[in-house]
Amino acid sequence: QVQLVESGGGLVHAGDSLRLSCTASTGTLSMYAMGWFRQAPGKEREFVAGISRSGGTTNYADSVKGRFTISRDNAKNTVSLQMNSLEPADTAVYSCAADRARKVVPATGVNEYDYWGQGTQVTVSS
Repeated sequence: QVQLVESGGGLVHAGDSLRLSCTASTGTLSMYAMGWFRQAPGKEREFVAGISRSGGTTNYADSVKGRFTISRDNAKNTVSLQMNSLEPADTAVYSCAADRARKVVPATGVNEYDYWGQGTQVTVSS
């Protein structure tokens, strides 16, 4: 089992950048594929980005492709989400999640992930 903790959220202006981090207070992240999801008020939680156990494979939602970058440092037990060119539509609670299953491509479905962090708020003003 792994307990996830996110950090790095905040209030920024459109066009700014933020870097979110996800660490494990217990457990080892290298055993899991990892994903970032977000949930805006009144909307369903949606996939943002995923990364394989080794970090060799990543995938992104079309809405963030080219602006967001997911990465991991297994030695530091950390997964990050670099968010550039932020837009008001990116405003949401961002959560990291861990997937125990071995997959060629990181999962994009909420139900495919086994462990979740509490989330961190990202607010982008226009």
